[in-house]
Amino acid sequence: MESTATKQTLRSYIFFWSGQLFSLLGSSIVQIVLNFWLYEETESLTVVSLAFFFSFLPQFILGPFVGVFADRWNRKILIGISDFCQALTTLSLVFLFFFNIRMVWLVICINSLRGVFQAFHWPVVNAIIPLMIPKKNLSRMNGINYFFTGLVQTMGPIIAGILLLLFPIELILWVDILTFLIAITPLILIKIPPLLKKILPKHKSSYFREFKLGFKAIKIVPGLLTLLFVATILNFLGNPFNTLMIPYVRGTHSGSVENLAIVLASIQAGMFVGATIVVIKKIWNKKPIIIFTGILIGEAGHLILALAPPSNFLMISIGGFLFAFIVPFVNTMFLTILQTVIPPDKQGRVMSNVITIVTLVSPIAMLISGPLAELISITTLFIFSAGLNIIFVIFVWIFTNVRNNDYDKVYEFELDENIIDQNSF
Repeated sequence: MESTATKQTLRSYIFFWSGQLFSLLGSSIVQIVLNFWLYEETESLTVVSLAFFFSFLPQFILGPFVGVFADRWNRKILIGISDFCQALTTLSLVFLFFFNIRMVWLVICINSLRGVFQAFHWPVVNAIIPLMIPKKNLSRMNGINYFFTGLVQTMGPIIAGILLLLFPIELILWVDILTFLIAITPLILIKIPPLLKKILPKHKSSYFREFKLGFKAIKIVPGLLTLLFVATILNFLGNPFNTLMIPYVRGTHSGSVENLAIVLASIQAGMFVGATIVVIKKIWNKKPIIIFTGILIGEAGHLILALAPPSNFLMISIGGFLFAFIVPFVNTMFLTILQTVIPPDKQGRVMSNVITIVTLVSPIAMLISGPLAELISITTLFIFSAGLNIIFVIFVWIFTNVRNNDYDKVYEFELDENIIDQNSF
């Protein structure tokens, strides 16, 4: 199967992606501000957990299905509609706060509506990558993505902290709308290559048949299911860190807004530095070793963060930096494997199914993180989660065959209905 990616499409993708970075900055600022407001308003770890749960739930429910639409419908229009609808939900929050309708559950519900449109956005954006970026540039582009994503998200907490000190929340929320206007301009101007006719199905396929093909495509790749299982457990055990970081700094360690901004910025700075190294080195071999070693290093960072003495924000920042530093290595290796071995016309389905698998238990983790932390303390929960992750990763590495899979070379296969039927579940 030929790729449509050329130097011209690569330039178009970079132009489009630069606009998406502005949108990411706005979303990052707004999400931090909303989570901060929810905790300050309620001082409840359970409410914080529920807020994360409801914001993620739409992505979890819709994830397996939107991939088929990403492969069937015009991807440019889908991206534009999802971005526009996210901006509309933020605008509704602006009016709520402007008219002083500050109901916690209403804010949580509207924020969860953003998750509906994010569920469409992520698979579609990732599905166009193999169409616009030549295979030889995939690893490096993924690294560049984490480089600038880390830079943007490092700026996000700092900007959010400054804005919280200077402006009311109804003014801060406008940032998301302004960055949407910046992001939509490149999307309108670029052309996203259509799928090649010869890789489209020869007969009209039903929605559920195409949906099933996405899962079967995953099964064909050696060791991919094992990697997805690892990612699923890591997401479950790592979820408390994402959900409870603001209460951990503000409550457990009595941190100020400035302390919180520094800690969150340090975490994103780690991702920025790690992505810098990924970008500098063009070719990465032995991807399974990098993934598993990186996970262990990242969990060591989580332990450092969890074991910090009271109000020791330097140690918390170091631990968060170390964990985030390794994220670009792990995710870049994983994404490059997917983008290399999965045909472009199946990318939407596979990406959405990958999201579903690796986040399968995340809603449960989000629901129980707050109540567990109130029962045993956030610190104890952090230590327990990091320790279990380390034990689990070592166990998988020793007792499975994942370490013997070599993804340095492209795994060639024809992903048509006949081959897939032979590899059915």
